[in-house]
Amino acid sequence: MAETTSRTLTPLSERVVAPETVVPSHPLVAEWRPATLSDVDAVWEVRRASDAVDHPNYVATRDEVEEDLGYSFVDLERDTLLAIGHDGRPLAFGLVLEPPRQETLVREFMNGYVHPEARGKGIGRELIRWQRARGEQRLAASAKALPGWLVGYADRRAPDRERLLTSAGFTAMRWFHTMERDLSLPISDVTPTEPVTIRTYAEAIVGDDASEAVHAARDEAFRDHWGSQPLSDEQWRSLTGGVFVADLSFVAFAADGAIAGVLLTDVNEEDWAGQGFTGAYVSTVAVTRAHRGRRIAPALLAAVLRACADRGWERVVLDVDADNPTGALGLYTGMGFVPTQHETGLVIEY
Repeated sequence: MAETTSRTLTPLSERVVAPETVVPSHPLVAEWRPATLSDVDAVWEVRRASDAVDHPNYVATRDEVEEDLGYSFVDLERDTLLAIGHDGRPLAFGLVLEPPRQETLVREFMNGYVHPEARGKGIGRELIRWQRARGEQRLAASAKALPGWLVGYADRRAPDRERLLTSAGFTAMRWFHTMERDLSLPISDVTPTEPVTIRTYAEAIVGDDASEAVHAARDEAFRDHWGSQPLSDEQWRSLTGGVFVADLSFVAFAADGAIAGVLLTDVNEEDWAGQGFTGAYVSTVAVTRAHRGRRIAPALLAAVLRACADRGWERVVLDVDADNPTGALGLYTGMGFVPTQHETGLVIEY
């Protein structure tokens, strides 16, 4: 849809008027200022406290916060905002994130967190007001003749977040499910209907060239997913760094040596207490379009389920777009996954 629309659009710089920079004001906030690299712990404090209330089953690591602030495409001076209380404690943090590789869509992600002790007092409204203005400034600076989106996500367990985004002009456009697979249940063998060889990422990926090939396969597979754009090299390194586990991730090779499918897995043991179980999180399941419909995705899933069960863990978790065009929801349900949590994707379109 975006590809068709883009042929008739004028550049975003001609369609979006850059607003004045918003200067938030709130009696509980002594200072609103950009974050710096030395603020990683302050931002992490806010985000960790927010995560623990909104979605205790997954909490951001310090490394994730450091990555967000360290991306080369983030202008800390203009794309971040930190609210400091009169006692010197951080109360809220906002980031407007524009990923750099834009083929069919320019997206501005509204990532924001208010410390639970400071909620319900209007700080969040000031933060999203600043974020919307900054997002529109970034869209107005783009010469690309593409659709532009401001994007925010809201976990169903944090209804105030969705109300905040809706009141700021965002519209709910997509719904996502977190799904869990109980590893005490039987795991069926799956045989793809074309010859493929499945290896762990650790076995299959040696050197930058091999990693780039998996990166390219992931991007090609996600090309028809909602709002998806290719990952930058920095984003790819982030996806395959930190809590990523190469021994629990898998790559499917076709008979001609081409990469037919990829499954990437994270393990963050710090999440286990909040989840209430041990296990792994599958961040990516991708099958390239030339190899879809041949039971490669279920074979990759069966591989990770068995590997995690062999470690004595209790569950495997993943997220899925309820309207995924590849039928992923039905695939996961058929593999024994059940929905447990839900998230809404909200957008303002330009």
